[in-house]
Amino acid sequence: MKEYKPEEIKYLKIHGRTAGSAAPLPLFWTGSGIELNVKGSELWIEVEVDYGLYEPWLGVLINSAKVSRQMLNKGRYWLCLFRGMNENTVKNVRVIREVQAMNGDPDCSLVIHSVRADGEFLPVKERPVKIEFIGDSITSGEGVVGAREEEDWISMWFSAADNYTALTAKELNADYRVISQSGWGVLTSWDNNPDYNIPKYYEKVCGLLTGEKNENLGALKENDFNAWQPDIVVVNLGTNDSSAFNTPEWKDEATGRHHKQRSDSDGTFNEEDLKAFEEAVSNFLAKIRKYNQKAHIVWAYGMLGNSMMPAIFRAADTYQRKSGDRKVSVFQLPNTTDKTIGSRSHPGILSHEKAAEELSVYLRSLL
Repeated sequence: MKEYKPEEIKYLKIHGRTAGSAAPLPLFWTGSGIELNVKGSELWIEVEVDYGLYEPWLGVLINSAKVSRQMLNKGRYWLCLFRGMNENTVKNVRVIREVQAMNGDPDCSLVIHSVRADGEFLPVKERPVKIEFIGDSITSGEGVVGAREEEDWISMWFSAADNYTALTAKELNADYRVISQSGWGVLTSWDNNPDYNIPKYYEKVCGLLTGEKNENLGALKENDFNAWQPDIVVVNLGTNDSSAFNTPEWKDEATGRHHKQRSDSDGTFNEEDLKAFEEAVSNFLAKIRKYNQKAHIVWAYGMLGNSMMPAIFRAADTYQRKSGDRKVSVFQLPNTTDKTIGSRSHPGILSHEKAAEELSVYLRSLL
C-alpha cells in the first residue's frame, strides 16, 4: 500500500467547485467528489469530518454502480472503498458528497486528505459534455431517500447519487456540478427571507456557507469560472419563491428588516411582487451568461407544481429581448405524483428518474 496526497495523483479527477487547492481537498456541494481509475486490489481515502447539526454522508460508486452510502462520524480517519478485488482489472471509482452544503451548520465540513492504494492510477477519460445544475432542495436530492412518511429535516434523506442531476448527467455521458440549497429561491426563500437566494452567492466557490472553518477552506473565494465552462446550465428554481406567497412575513428581529411576497384577496399573486420575481429571474439569467458565455441556459421547473411557470416564461422572454441571447429556453419538468413522491413531501426516486428521462432528451437536442 502506498499513500498519496490528492495533488500527487496525476490522474485524479475532481468534481465540484474548489478554491483551487487540493491540499487538502474540501467537498462543498452536492455531488462533489473525486474520480479515479485504479488498477489494484485495495483503495482507501483519508477524510476529515466535522459538524454541529447535520452530518455529511458519503457515497461510493464503482464502475458506475453505487456500492456504498454511509453517515460520516466526526474526526480524521481512513475509509476503505474496496478491498479484495482483482488486482489486474481497472476499476472506475467515484466518491461523492451525498448531502448539500449546509448553510445552517457552520461546522459542517468534509475534507479529503489522502488516498492509499496497492496498485496504479490510470487516466480518467474526459466526458464530452459539461452541465451545471442550479436549484433548491429538489436539486439537492432531498426526499430521494426514505419512506414517504418521513418528515424529519436531517441529512439522511438527501441523495446526490440518485437525484435527477446525476441521472441526467449519466444519460448524456456528462460531467456535472451542482449549486443548490434547500428552501432557497431566485428572489427569496420559502419563508420570504430575501438573503436566502442563490444568485446572491453564485460568484463564490460556495458563498452560502458560514463560519471561520469554511472560510479557511476557501468557500468564500471568488469562483474561477474559466477553469470549468459548462456546455449547459440547468436552473431549477421557483418552487420556494412560490411558497413565499403563502407564508408569513419574514422579519429580522435584530435589524427590523422585513419582506413578504404578497397574495391578493382573490388568492392570486400580487402583481408588483410577481414582477419582482420576474426581474430576479431575468437578472440571474444575465449573471449566468456573464460567467458562462457559450452555454445553453435552460430554466427547468415543475417537479413540485408549476405555479411560477407563466412568470418564468415572461422573465426569460424579457431577458432574451433585452440581450438578444438566443441560447436560453424554458423546459417544464414532469410533476411529482402520489406514486412518485418521496420522503418529506419531496420528489422520490421515481420522480427524479422521470425528470431525468425527459430532461436528457431535451438537453440532447441542444448539443
